[in-house]
Amino acid sequence: MPVFSPAVASSFFFAIAFVLVLRFIAKTSLLYMVVKGFQSITDYFHVYQYYRIPQFDENLQQNQLYLRVHAYLNSLPSLEDSNFTNLFCGAKPSDIVLRLDSDQTVHDSFLGAKLRWKLEMHSDHHRQNSSFSFVLKLRKDDKRRVFRQYFQHILSISDEIEQQKREIKMYITADGCARRWMAVPFTHPATFGTVVMDIDLKNKVKSDLEQFLKSKQYYHRLGRVWRRSFLLYGQPGTGKSSFVAAMAKFLQYDIYSIDMSKISSDSDMTILLLQTTPKSLILVEDVDRHLMKRSTATSASGVLNFMDGIASYYGEERVVVFTMTDKSGIDQAALRPGRVDVHLHFPACDFSAFKTLAISHLGVKDHKLFSQVEEVFQSGASMSPAEIGEIMIANRSSPSRALKSIITALQIYGGDGEGRDRNGLKWRGGGSAIHDEDEIGSRRFFFKDNSSMGKLYGLLKLGLRKNEECLDSHSMEKN
Repeated sequence: MPVFSPAVASSFFFAIAFVLVLRFIAKTSLLYMVVKGFQSITDYFHVYQYYRIPQFDENLQQNQLYLRVHAYLNSLPSLEDSNFTNLFCGAKPSDIVLRLDSDQTVHDSFLGAKLRWKLEMHSDHHRQNSSFSFVLKLRKDDKRRVFRQYFQHILSISDEIEQQKREIKMYITADGCARRWMAVPFTHPATFGTVVMDIDLKNKVKSDLEQFLKSKQYYHRLGRVWRRSFLLYGQPGTGKSSFVAAMAKFLQYDIYSIDMSKISSDSDMTILLLQTTPKSLILVEDVDRHLMKRSTATSASGVLNFMDGIASYYGEERVVVFTMTDKSGIDQAALRPGRVDVHLHFPACDFSAFKTLAISHLGVKDHKLFSQVEEVFQSGASMSPAEIGEIMIANRSSPSRALKSIITALQIYGGDGEGRDRNGLKWRGGGSAIHDEDEIGSRRFFFKDNSSMGKLYGLLKLGLRKNEECLDSHSMEKN
């Protein structure tokens, strides 16, 4: 029996292994070609059924099923096995989130059926924008058995995902396209607890919103769309934007902020409205400027149709909020019940609101200077809550200095206050709300000219400078 040296034996075994590897590669390559060929044949003979789920319909309205499928597919473990996947940071910096990419294929299985999803991108040269669609590939043999149950499964899972990962988003009109929304996370910290407002009025608004959330069947019984509209009016800095944020947080609704300056026609405004989703707060700011036709592309009739035209009642479970500076110059027919359900006035700061600001900004519930501040308010002086809040923030290290600065600012720049009551809402028996300035009234404050605003901020800077000088002198004394 021949005896081989170790070197010869090693070479012999290496040659055998090499031959086996080549045979394996040939077999697997052949198998791959066979599988691909089989797939092509089955596709040719229509063994599979295809379903397309577009992102938008022909009216550029968002397809809710697309959103549900998107959430479901992004939750599948098989997404990690795809050849190409987008990675993003999650809600926490340590979280890594996988997201589908265009032309990416994801595999799924349900009740023994094999399903394949693909995300496709489409370019619309006429509208100069792009959209996406999901394409489902399903064997015709499995269609009757799993189709309806599979989509019920998708809807159920997507609902669970939405409840677990619910975060409020703000939708704004995309640059260069007045007919398309772009979503961004809404992180405004305002809540009903932080909003400076009459307590009774705030509680009535919260109660009204709570009742609205439970009133779907009631609205339907009346033959009305499940929708509620608010008008917030008052001078800049009185808290309208913060109140809108608090409403969205309380309702857990997304915000659709319509920027009228980017809208080129009345039809664009209608299209944007049709793209909004349920559980949303639709915000239109400075609507008085558009109703009075101050250099805007939209017409007054277009704005009125937006407020209560037939398109405005598309969809349900929506709260619409309009803001304006002053409604005295607006035709009251434009603000009648049906167009606006609740009128809320945001007045200048009074002594009660001042005390609330002092607690939140300075941590002071009472102070020896409060009586002087009250006297200045009683004399008719007034400023906006934002202006007084800024003085407190600039002097937060010294409450006494903050209060002195506020007294000075009210005495010098806070004139023209009309000394009216600050509540802006009258509630009547049926739970609705109307504004009645004859009975309730409101305090207003207007700067006489822009130089007054400049002087106020000069006072803020002076307070900061004095603060720095005090700190410098204190440190020099220590040295």
